[in-house]
Amino acid sequence: MLRRRFIAAGASASALASFGVRAQQVTRLLVGATPGGGTDIVARALAQELTTRLGHQFIVENRPGAAGNIAALAVAKAPTDGSTLLLSYTSHAINASLYPSLPFDPQKDFTPLAGIASLPAILIARPTLPANDVRELIALAKREPGKLNVAIAGMGSANHLAGEMLKRDAGIDIVGVPYKGTGPAIADVVAGQIDLAFAGVATVQQLVKAKRLKALGVTSEKRLAAFPDVPAVAEVLPGYAYSSWYGLFGPAQMPAPLVARIADAARAALGSELMRARFRDEGLVPMGTGPDEFGAFVRSQGLLTLFKGSRSSPEPAHQGA
Repeated sequence: MLRRRFIAAGASASALASFGVRAQQVTRLLVGATPGGGTDIVARALAQELTTRLGHQFIVENRPGAAGNIAALAVAKAPTDGSTLLLSYTSHAINASLYPSLPFDPQKDFTPLAGIASLPAILIARPTLPANDVRELIALAKREPGKLNVAIAGMGSANHLAGEMLKRDAGIDIVGVPYKGTGPAIADVVAGQIDLAFAGVATVQQLVKAKRLKALGVTSEKRLAAFPDVPAVAEVLPGYAYSSWYGLFGPAQMPAPLVARIADAARAALGSELMRARFRDEGLVPMGTGPDEFGAFVRSQGLLTLFKGSRSSPEPAHQGA
C-alpha cells in the first residue's frame, strides 16, 4: 500500500512537471484591485479551489492601481509556466479605449483561461428623485437634459459602461461624476448629493430593502430573483443588458496542455458547493467558459466606442475610500 502511494505521488508530480507546473511551485494570482472588493473576493475563492484541485498553492497578490493595468502588465511579462496568473475584470477589455498608450496589448499579450463569474448591476437613485422606474427616469432626463448626474465608481468600470449604454440607448443627457470607489459613490447617492449610480447587487441590496435607495432597474436580461419587483432595463429599452465579469488569464504563449489543465480546474471549481454558495451571497453568476469561448467574449467586449464624447466631470467628486 505504501509503495503504491509513493508511485502515485511520483506519477502526479511527473504529470505536473510535464505541464510546466512543479509540485512545489506557488502560483501567484495577481489582482488589480484592493483587498475586500469583488475581484479580490472572487480571486480568493478561486485560489482556494485551485490549490486543492491542482496540488500546489495558489496565493492572491493584490496590485491595485491604473484600473487593473499594473497587475496586468506584471502578468504580461511573466514566464509562461503558470507561476503567475491574472484574475481580472471588465476593465481589462475596456482599458484600451481609455488608455491610448498601454504598455501591453490586452488581447495579444495574454492567454484567456476561463470566464469565472458575471455580476448584474442595479440602477439606484437617491430616495427623493422624482422617478420610480427607468421609464420615468428617461422622461425626467428628457424634460431636463444635462441636469441629472450619475456617479461613476471608477473610470472604465463596468458600472461606468452600463451608464454610458443607458444614455446611448435612451437618447438622454446625464452628466457622469467620477469617484475613486464604490463606497463614496453610493454614500453620496444615499445622502442625496448624487442622483444616480449603478452598483453590484450585493453592494446595495440592504440599502434598497431599507428604502435608503430607490432601485429603478436591473441590468440583467430578466428580473433578478432577489428583486422580483424591480424591472429589467430591457423591459423599457429592448436589447439592453450588461453585467460586469471576472476572468482568469495567463501570459501569452502558454503551453496548450497547461492551458487545458488550469482551465479545466477553474471550471470544475465553479461546481464546488462552497464556491457556488459564496457566489450566491455576493450576487455573482458563475460563467464557466473555457479558453476559446472566453477569449471570443473578451474580444467582443473590447469593441467599445461608448466613452467617446461622454460628459463627465474632470475630477472625482469624492476622494474617500
